[in-house]
Amino acid sequence: MRVRERTGLLDVPGAQLYHEVRGEGPGLVIVPTGNGDATPMRPLATSLADQGFTVVTYDRRGFSRSPIDLPFDVDRRPDDDADDIGRLIEHLDLAGAHVFGGSSGAIVALGTLQRVPEQVGTVVAHEPPLATALPDAEEWLAFYTDLYDRYRREGAAAAQRHFRATMGMTASTRPPPEVELPGPQLAELLDRLRRNQDFWFEYEIRTYPSVVCDLKVLRANASRLVLAGGTDSRSTWPYRPGLALAEQLDASITHFPGGHVGYVTHPFAFADRLAEVLAGAR
Repeated sequence: MRVRERTGLLDVPGAQLYHEVRGEGPGLVIVPTGNGDATPMRPLATSLADQGFTVVTYDRRGFSRSPIDLPFDVDRRPDDDADDIGRLIEHLDLAGAHVFGGSSGAIVALGTLQRVPEQVGTVVAHEPPLATALPDAEEWLAFYTDLYDRYRREGAAAAQRHFRATMGMTASTRPPPEVELPGPQLAELLDRLRRNQDFWFEYEIRTYPSVVCDLKVLRANASRLVLAGGTDSRSTWPYRPGLALAEQLDASITHFPGGHVGYVTHPFAFADRLAEVLAGAR
């Protein structure tokens, strides 16, 4: 079934947010990962729209088609990102929308539950890279600082290779062949992602892992929080912070198909699992 799609550009303080809306039903905002772009989430979003959700995908501020005003306060980025979700929900009249985020997007999703809890429903945070949640936090925060220095010395490609190797992220992150974009659209996406990589290293690689969650607020909203992890990523670093956070909250990890980016590599099975989890949380 082909779902109705529409796009828009929302003016918010300090930026504009490019967003796409699909389907009809309960609201669900999908937060992009560190690449900042909505397009890799399109197969997941389309599948969830087919299952009866109004699905919002968007480019995070400063990435791809969401221009940001310069200069900006780098330390405020996580808060601004969380507030942007509240602004999208209000603009689209989707009060109580669920929020799903993976990787850096999971940190943003957690931020919504801490900053705008009255606007969101269930929040699903899949493998947030919160170095601060770990017992060896100082070691990993130093790693991210060193990674930024490597980026400045050697460029984004070399820093990304080192990052993925250290994280244990050796599996493919490509979507299944049946949902790959046609050549021209793929080339356009890859060009955006290359530019986004520099923005991520420059403005997020040190800030987001340094976020400290308000455990008191998260505990108060525990019935609406799902901490998630990939069935294939339990032995990798990205799984660890979410597990540590779950232990601090006396919660457990809800598992989803695939690894750290299972929502890209296994979009249909992942969508089915997410719909199941959200149905159980209602």
